[in-house]
Amino acid sequence: MEINPIAHIRTEFPEKFGIPRQSGLAANLQARIVFEPEYRNFDAVRGLDGFSHIWLIWEFSANRKSGWQPTVRPPRLGGNGHMGVFATRSPFRPNALGLSCVGLERIEFDPKDGPVIHVKGADLMDGTPVYDIKPYIKYADCRPEASCGYVDSLSERTLQVVLSEDLAGRMKDKTAVPALIEVLSLDPRPSYHDDPDRVYGLSFAGNNVLFKVEDGTLTVVGIE
Repeated sequence: MEINPIAHIRTEFPEKFGIPRQSGLAANLQARIVFEPEYRNFDAVRGLDGFSHIWLIWEFSANRKSGWQPTVRPPRLGGNGHMGVFATRSPFRPNALGLSCVGLERIEFDPKDGPVIHVKGADLMDGTPVYDIKPYIKYADCRPEASCGYVDSLSERTLQVVLSEDLAGRMKDKTAVPALIEVLSLDPRPSYHDDPDRVYGLSFAGNNVLFKVEDGTLTVVGIE
């Protein structure tokens, strides 16, 4: 079967570093789904605006590699433990497909781009190809009793974020500040990094955000 993108998503992340590891963790993140020309038909999204969430099936387009490995090293395990590729959500898969549940804010009609879907909480890089969109159906998709294997024993690592008003004022898009704080609180660093003197750079919403981390506190030291 040959599949082609129906759309591409526009987000605040021009590169992989800093993207939340799962969808929904940074609820303030805004994104737009723009359809390819042949799918810019409002009838194709008729009724979708009645749903609060949607599923996106997309490609890990920044990880196109030949071949595959049966085991991977999930970042949540510190980059050392090995798990079967099908027991993880690693981007390094036989077929580089991703699955994300995102909030649906609204659908707008653009004279040029047709129906544009505005979503929140997406964990995708800017320009990622989207192959399908499906509505989230609560009675079928929600499983409160689900067990999550080795993930159940892990806690989501969060940091306290210190961002001065002066630095926040340097953001090109001031409305993106709450989303930036959410992204930083999720700790963008690899799990095995713990150097308090190291300065990291995160490309977000048209800015380069510089930060350090020490004792559970992330301090933004510059915005360029």
